[in-house]
Amino acid sequence: MRIRGLRVARGWSLDELAARCYLSPSTLSRIETGHRRIALDQLTPIARALGTTLDQLVEPADDADVVIRPHRDDGRGVTTWLLSREHGPGGVTVAKMRITRPAPSRESITQRVHPGRDWFMVLSGTVELLLGDRTIIVRTGEAAEFSTMVPHVFGAYDGPAEILTILDQEGQRTHLTRGVDPPS
Repeated sequence: MRIRGLRVARGWSLDELAARCYLSPSTLSRIETGHRRIALDQLTPIARALGTTLDQLVEPADDADVVIRPHRDDGRGVTTWLLSREHGPGGVTVAKMRITRPAPSRESITQRVHPGRDWFMVLSGTVELLLGDRTIIVRTGEAAEFSTMVPHVFGAYDGPAEILTILDQEGQRTHLTRGVDPPS
């Protein structure tokens, strides 16, 4: 909970906030320190007094807000950093990916399709994109954007590559939660 941080940011003492939300200072102190569970009927006056929403008030205040930890999938040769914690406008997700596995040969895989569009920019290295019958090499500083209804898959070309990608909801479900195929 963010009650204490919001209170201190406003320069208020425990007594000042307690008076504004009609709680005793000892009750508010126990809520701030986690020694007392907060009741729903206490949340609204506290949020109102602090000038915030209930959602913002109950967000965790630990380092999960700040540190983005990588998710490694050695089997797929991909490490992913989810840069957007919640879906952005239109349900998009932004992620950085480090790809170490080369694109599979056309003969060894079935390229996937799903509704939507994928977009990625190569931050370092080179990516080999198999898009339908085409093979497209995307180098550092270049970007690719394509309909995901065209069969596609990609991988590192001649060494590891890092990309910044924007995926819609279907792309996120397919590429970030599936855990079966290389990202595409």
